[in-house]
Amino acid sequence: MSNITNNQGLSNSTDDVTAAVNAIERIATNDPTNVLEVKNLSVEFTTRHGTLKALNEVSFSIAAGEVVGVVGESGAGKSLTGAAIIGLLEPPGRISGGEILLAGRRIDQLPDDQMRKIRGREIGAIFQDPLTSLNPLYTVGHQLTETIVTHLPLTWSQGRNRAIELLEATGIPAARERIDHYPHQFSGGMRQRVVIALALAAEPKLIVADEPTTALDVSIQAQIIELLKKLCREQGAAVMLITHDMGVIAETADRVVVMYAGRIAEVGKVRDVIHAPRHPYTVGLMGSIPSIHQHVERLVQIDGTMPRLNAIPQGCAFNPRCSKVMNRCKLERPELQTRESSQVACWLHTEVEKNER
Repeated sequence: MSNITNNQGLSNSTDDVTAAVNAIERIATNDPTNVLEVKNLSVEFTTRHGTLKALNEVSFSIAAGEVVGVVGESGAGKSLTGAAIIGLLEPPGRISGGEILLAGRRIDQLPDDQMRKIRGREIGAIFQDPLTSLNPLYTVGHQLTETIVTHLPLTWSQGRNRAIELLEATGIPAARERIDHYPHQFSGGMRQRVVIALALAAEPKLIVADEPTTALDVSIQAQIIELLKKLCREQGAAVMLITHDMGVIAETADRVVVMYAGRIAEVGKVRDVIHAPRHPYTVGLMGSIPSIHQHVERLVQIDGTMPRLNAIPQGCAFNPRCSKVMNRCKLERPELQTRESSQVACWLHTEVEKNER
């Protein structure tokens, strides 16, 4: 059983410290194998105008207890990557190359019936709109209990008790009474807490959270993010947090994957990417965030828009919008290169290194 069972509140600082220590111990003794490994993942869509490549050799990993943020503008490929991992790609989309490994087991080629068993039990999902995850015809208690008894060896009564514990852990007041309420009887923030409880119900190895706070107001966003981070670390789950908001990444993630036009532009520890971004696209994303410490006349703006799938330029896909563009950028596509503790796909750093030699 999860240690959520013994969690009687979210505000007890002693419990928080104990939970953090326990999480560190679990992570330290865990198998060194990453929970999630995505290797050269490519996704294509077959259309009447030809085959369009939406993801192009995307690679990253997430360890137990780690939160990895995936960030980029709309159309960058963030949600598509998450859908491919969960096994929910909509036709005519299909995985055309690469591998997805969950705890060392390849899952991208599993038949639908086997993938359905993995979803919910080993992979939990949190989406932007909680109403897409909750059935309006059933109480939240029924939906939680059904998920629990489907994936764990518990009776319905035991599953219901665990559902109450999960609702309490996610900060639902009077959980024992509210378990019999329907989704429409909860506010948006409370519904998202229910969805987090649903995602964690079967103690999955991986949580894929796709824009989990976008539909909520700012104060509720902070609560939900803190709750998600706390509960996942207590359970030792790996978290893939998909968002367009670098502020959310800064508050939540350990590492960040910056995506552009279906490829990875930069990967690194959050503090490194925030304070010293290397890719010009990441620099633009960081420059567009308002600061309470600095007064500026105008925020940085990235000129242009994300290219359509049928109009991705030759070379670096960002080159038409890049203020640092060189001739090489227009001809050759840069691959991810390790630079100190981060990775970046940009010819600018290669040229700088050449000049420094």
